Amino acid sequence: MIFITAKFRVLPEHADQWPEISRPFTEATRGEDGCLWFDWSRSLDDPQEYVLVEAFRDGDAGGAHVGSEHFKQAQQDLPPHLAETPRIVNFEVPGTEWSELGEMRVER
Repeated sequence: MIFITAKFRVLPEHADQWPEISRPFTEATRGEDGCLWFDWSRSLDDPQEYVLVEAFRDGDAGGAHVGSEHFKQAQQDLPPHLAETPRIVNFEVPGTEWSELGEMRVER
């Protein structure tokens, strides 16, 4: 799978509205055939920072995502709300699911 984590620093005046601002892009991406997950979290340390964790089945699915109309629309819609260019880590890993964190196994 293609596993991506990106950090988005949002302008202070848009930070609370970011989930709504990014909703059309998020929903369209989650609807892609090759999207495994596309999840936003807000930083506990910086209320202007949102972290996006996303995964796509393979390189073809990732390419389809970047070539999609909703991605092109997001390239127009999202940057005016950002304080800086998002930062990204992107790599290919085996599998298509999350693995358990064995060091913190929960036994109930």
